Amino acid sequence: MRCFLFLPEVEPVVSHKFFEFRRYLLKPGGIAPTIAAWKQAIAPAKSYTSHLIANMYALDGPPRITHIWGFSSLEERMALRAHHYAEGLWPPKGGPQQIVKATSTICLSEAWSPMR
Repeated sequence: MRCFLFLPEVEPVVSHKFFEFRRYLLKPGGIAPTIAAWKQAIAPAKSYTSHLIANMYALDGPPRITHIWGFSSLEERMALRAHHYAEGLWPPKGGPQQIVKATSTICLSEAWSPMR
């Protein structure tokens, strides 16, 4: 996996209690348009995308991406998503058209984790 090059390096955070791991299996050839769509959408949706911890894409096998988000609560996650969807700021334009299958997993961090 390789991180999207226009995103900052992953750093430990102490303000997130909940983490969402989203995995997308993409159409053949879907990596490049997905990355381009994300690059255009990151800044306009800053109050939402500031919660993005990492976004990676596969270097081998089927085209796919995995992104990790951090939130202080599930309510915060839901409110941010609802607002940005309603405003047309998220998801990235053209991104969903590349998705064949999506999964999402909500996780809690352990006390020993630097990502808590």
